[in-house]
Formats: sequence, C-alpha cells, structure tokens
Amino acid sequence: MTSGGGSPKALNLRFPDPAKREAIETAARQQNMSLQEYILSAAYDRATAVERSFLSNFQASMAHSGGAFRDAGDLDPSPEQRAAEQRARRDLEVQQPGQGHAA
Repeated sequence: MTSGGGSPKALNLRFPDPAKREAIETAARQQNMSLQEYILSAAYDRATAVERSFLSNFQASMAHSGGAFRDAGDLDPSPEQRAAEQRARRDLEVQQPGQGHAA
C-alpha cells in the first residue's frame, strides 16, 4: 500500500491520553521498533495469545468429552437388561393399546 508519493502510508495513530502515547513510544524505542511496528506487533501477540488459549481450552474440552464418548461404547445392555426392557415395553403397550410408537 503506497500513497501517491511512493512511500508507505502511515497508520493514523491517535492517542487522546498523552501519557499513554509517551509510554507506548518509550516501549517501542526500548524494543528498537517504530511506533507502528510496536503497536502491530503487540496486536499480533495479543491475537495469537487468544488463539493459543482458545485452542488449549478446546483441546481440554475434547479430551474431557472424548472420554465420555469412549465410555459410551460400554453401555451395551446385558441380555437380562434387554429382556427386562422388552417386558416393560410390552406392559406399557398392554396398558395403553392403540397408542402407537413414540418417535
């Protein structure tokens, strides 16, 4: 991005608080960076920190819920439990004839 004169277009940086501007300028000088470079670097660092935090929390959530889904495979009912469920279903159908099956 260049302006008509061929030089890079500067960011329009406005600081309502002169003390904050001075603190940021001092920090930029200590890092041997321009003010724009310092601000963009700080914004990038903050964005990537948020991304890392999100990914870390997402991985922890996946590990937690993954365990729940892994354990779900162990829920196959025993033949006795299956027979009891079938008896209960028949008993309900006898008590409520003509109701049909629930979706």
